[in-house]
Amino acid sequence: MAEPTPVRMPLLNPNEPEAMIVDLLVANGDRVDVGQRLATVETTKSAVEIGAPATGYVAGLAAKPGQSLRAGDVLLWLAAEEGWQPPAAEEQTLEERPGGARLTEPARNLAAEAGVDPERLPTDVLITADWLENWLAEEAGLPDIDAAALLVYGGGGHGKSVIDLVRALGEHRLVGVIDDNMKPGDEVLGLEVLGGGDQLAGLRRQGIGLAVNAVGGIGDIGSRIRIFDRLRAAGFGFPTLVHPSAVVEANAQLGDGVQVFPHAYVGSQARAGFGAIVNTAAVVSHDCMLGDYVNIAPGALLAGAVTVGDRSLLGMGVTVNLAVTVGQGARLGNSATVKADVPAGGVVPAGSIWPLPAERGQA
Repeated sequence: MAEPTPVRMPLLNPNEPEAMIVDLLVANGDRVDVGQRLATVETTKSAVEIGAPATGYVAGLAAKPGQSLRAGDVLLWLAAEEGWQPPAAEEQTLEERPGGARLTEPARNLAAEAGVDPERLPTDVLITADWLENWLAEEAGLPDIDAAALLVYGGGGHGKSVIDLVRALGEHRLVGVIDDNMKPGDEVLGLEVLGGGDQLAGLRRQGIGLAVNAVGGIGDIGSRIRIFDRLRAAGFGFPTLVHPSAVVEANAQLGDGVQVFPHAYVGSQARAGFGAIVNTAAVVSHDCMLGDYVNIAPGALLAGAVTVGDRSLLGMGVTVNLAVTVGQGARLGNSATVKADVPAGGVVPAGSIWPLPAERGQA
């Protein structure tokens, strides 16, 4: 029998360790399918729909709308058999559990990148990436951040687009490019390559503490996430960048590190999570919710109330119908038309109509 699956509160914003439950769509005992929406949670800067990572019966759900949980807390369990109940010890929240230091997954990645022994960290707080960044800064005695200086990490095609975006805004002074595959002294659009990631610590000690992640992550979203982790570990923050020709409605919410490129549109009460990309001429209509690290490619069209889970990639010219949910880590190929929910990790082939014929025949 399959082991019960915990559904944990995600870290929506590295600067906010808690998220509030806005809506619960299930109750204990309900049977749900993989990818089915379970809840809506939000911070002050982003909101996402939590989808079911597995098929099963809801158990151990004690939280209510309006309640806040910390990242990593178990929201509910999905069990293979109806009536299963989690052990009492498993119902404890993360901060109630005894033992050593408790780190969120992003904080754990940062600690590994910075070579921090978890035994050095306190056990009386939940350690988030933001908390660890501050701790690292205090340990290193880093100077205050120069709010005008901005570093670009990545000198490829997306890096060039980012450089032009920053220059169009005219709000920052570009200090150079970091790229692990280029030689120091090379140039990208007239901007000097300073070296690889091993230069970050020295740059931070010079007061340069803002960076833009210019690795698009097409084909490997993990590479983009690793760059964010590396920059965080060195004490860098991430401004939100919106091209002057883009339109972002006043009541839309954009998280840290979001990039909105020329002629894109972000509609009323839409929300984009940490590090999301809304590329050239893409349309993110009203009430859409983009999770962390989502990449919306040029020309994609999202109708109203579309939810896109963390780490998902929507290719060029993709069309997504009203109120559809795209699960975490899904990939929608160029020019695909999506008419129904896509499960977490799902792949929609380029040029196809989703559901695919086999799925439509089973419906």
